[in-house]
Amino acid sequence: MDTAAGPGFRPATAHDVPALVELIESAYRGEASRAGWTTEADILQGQRTDPEGVLAVIERADSRLVVVESGGRLVGCCQLEHRGDHAYFGMFAVRPTLQGAGLGKAVMAEAERFARDEWGVAEMHMTVISVRQDLIAWYERRGYTRTGQTSAFPYGDERFGQPTRDDLEFELLTKKLG
Repeated sequence: MDTAAGPGFRPATAHDVPALVELIESAYRGEASRAGWTTEADILQGQRTDPEGVLAVIERADSRLVVVESGGRLVGCCQLEHRGDHAYFGMFAVRPTLQGAGLGKAVMAEAERFARDEWGVAEMHMTVISVRQDLIAWYERRGYTRTGQTSAFPYGDERFGQPTRDDLEFELLTKKLG
């Protein structure tokens, strides 16, 4: 990452879909994901997303898929959805070889700033697979709170991957945006 200039942020377009799918897959699935610490390769196989899913996020009203660029290349992304009094944060990915260098913190800060300043929301929500304790701890260090509210993992829907265990569920995390 070019730390002098910092990352650049812009809304994704349909032209970005192939590169975004590759980035998201590389951050969460397969051997390439093991270069970073956000891998889900031990709990989920198959795909994390697909071109249709990414394009749907880009085209959805009240949604923004943010592209993060540094040195002229795509290095990260995140999804923001305006949901009334709060924003939803998802589809968060940082190129595995750049994880641990502060880029993820910068992406989260920009997402929170945008949701607060552009949409006027006071709270951010996200869901995390509950067995991802290391990831949940990272979000907690960024000010997110575990709510204890869970929702079912979409077992049988291969658009979200093929689970290697039967105890997956999503937990809601929230953060007040000051």
